[in-house]
Amino acid sequence: MSLGPVMIDIEGTALTAEDRELLCHPRVGGLILFSRNYTSLEQLQALMAEVHALRSPRLLVAVDHEGGRVQRFREGFTRLPAVARLGEVYDLNPRRALHLADLAGWLMAAELRAVGVDFSFAPVLDLGRGVSTVIGDRAFHSTPQGVARLAQAYVTGMQRAGMAATGKHFPGHGAVAADSHLALPIDDRSLDEIAAQDLYPFRVLITHGLVGIMPAHVVYPRIDSAPAGFSRFWLQDVLRTRLGFQGVIFSDDLSMAGAEGVGGYRARARAALEAGCDMVLVCNRRGAVAEVLHAVEGYDQPLTHLRLVRMHGREGTSPALLRRDNAWRTAVAELTHALDDPGLSLDL
Repeated sequence: MSLGPVMIDIEGTALTAEDRELLCHPRVGGLILFSRNYTSLEQLQALMAEVHALRSPRLLVAVDHEGGRVQRFREGFTRLPAVARLGEVYDLNPRRALHLADLAGWLMAAELRAVGVDFSFAPVLDLGRGVSTVIGDRAFHSTPQGVARLAQAYVTGMQRAGMAATGKHFPGHGAVAADSHLALPIDDRSLDEIAAQDLYPFRVLITHGLVGIMPAHVVYPRIDSAPAGFSRFWLQDVLRTRLGFQGVIFSDDLSMAGAEGVGGYRARARAALEAGCDMVLVCNRRGAVAEVLHAVEGYDQPLTHLRLVRMHGREGTSPALLRRDNAWRTAVAELTHALDDPGLSLDL
């Protein structure tokens, strides 16, 4: 059985009979986890063992685990800094900041791989313009060059731990104040301005082999009337053709307000896949999953199957063995020492 083009969630900390049935559906290919799915390392390991045993090839398991405000698993995991703190160090000592970004990417990925999670939807490649509160300190830096250099170091660390990276939110969410979870943001800038600024980090990381990208639920009306994740122009003409991206395109959550203007869930799923997404996410709307699965009936793209398999994480160690590894101890100590400074307001 190949991996289907739909990623769904579950409600609790263990699988129900309904969860198992849906996760075995041939048009489902992945599971995204949230804080509600986690109570302890042992519980998560047991859940992952059950999920991995359901199918072959096994389902992709993902989570949003960037650090700072967006870290789904807390107790038993290292409290990771918001990546903007790395940007603050970068302004003082770029070489030191790049080293710390590499450590942070490795630590995040190594801890998730140790419990069987394939990948985190990271890193954020948006520019920290001070406009978007939903992006805020999730952005590495305010400049395209700073974001690109820090994110590339972070991705290098992820790759060393056996995790593929997913850059978001293409082509850039940092210049709009509205939160696409709650509204449809409108970015009135020109293509030339976006290409010179926001696309720069994506261009650099694609050149270095970025495996996944998630587009934004943002409309750029001077360029296309559809939100980027439903736009053939953004996903085919710009991302695939101009930037040469050959990896996986994940839709952002179809349940977000920024996707509502496309239509109902069936229309959203079809529009995202027709625009060029390889996998669509349906989160926190179990009732919508059946609609989406019906909408993607007959969808079969061999190239998509090959792309998705690349998102599987390399085999990791156990949490106990990881914490006895000198590399883990060094990473935690070095990040804490370098970043736990009153002037940086970190909670590590």
